[in-house]
Amino acid sequence: MSLPVQVILAEEEHPPDREEAIRWLLLTTVTVNDLQEAQQCLRWYSYRWLIERYHYVLKSGCHIEQLQLETADRIERALAAYAMVAWRLLWVTYLARRSPEQSYDEVFEAYEWQALYCTIHHSSLLPSTPPTLHECIRWIAQLGGFIERKGDGEPGVKTIWRGLRRPHDIAQTWQLAHPETGCFQYEVKMRLMHKALPEDAVTFSSSRT
Repeated sequence: MSLPVQVILAEEEHPPDREEAIRWLLLTTVTVNDLQEAQQCLRWYSYRWLIERYHYVLKSGCHIEQLQLETADRIERALAAYAMVAWRLLWVTYLARRSPEQSYDEVFEAYEWQALYCTIHHSSLLPSTPPTLHECIRWIAQLGGFIERKGDGEPGVKTIWRGLRRPHDIAQTWQLAHPETGCFQYEVKMRLMHKALPEDAVTFSSSRT
């Protein structure tokens, strides 16, 4: 039995300096009749790294395979919860990289960044201007062991999820000392990360491909 496929060859004409040009040779069962359809296949293929990172976080970070649940219903419920954790971890990582100037309030409450700032800078005085999302994520990464040297680049998933285990307690302590910052409540989105992620390593490395 034969399976008809179509071949797409995509080559990068002007790669960055000192970078090897990207060259993809793809085989697909999807019908490709024009440039637009070929570009759609390339777009789908470009998501493969992010999909791999998502499943890697599920397996190596959340240890979904080690739960050893006995029924399909329990597995589905656990996967639904851990999927949110893995998705959100990747979301904040990539959002801070792609939109570094975006406001913090896309992810954090005001009292959260205030607690983070004072913890990282060992100061009780807040800046006059609220931080960007990129700054907040780097502070969280520092809590997870990110050294922030000049040649280190952007923090990866491993240091970010390690850092995300701590803001819950830091924010609660901040609110006890500063009740005017709002009700004593922590977002479910952060609580899920704090409780669900273990201390084992989840590594991340970037790739243009």
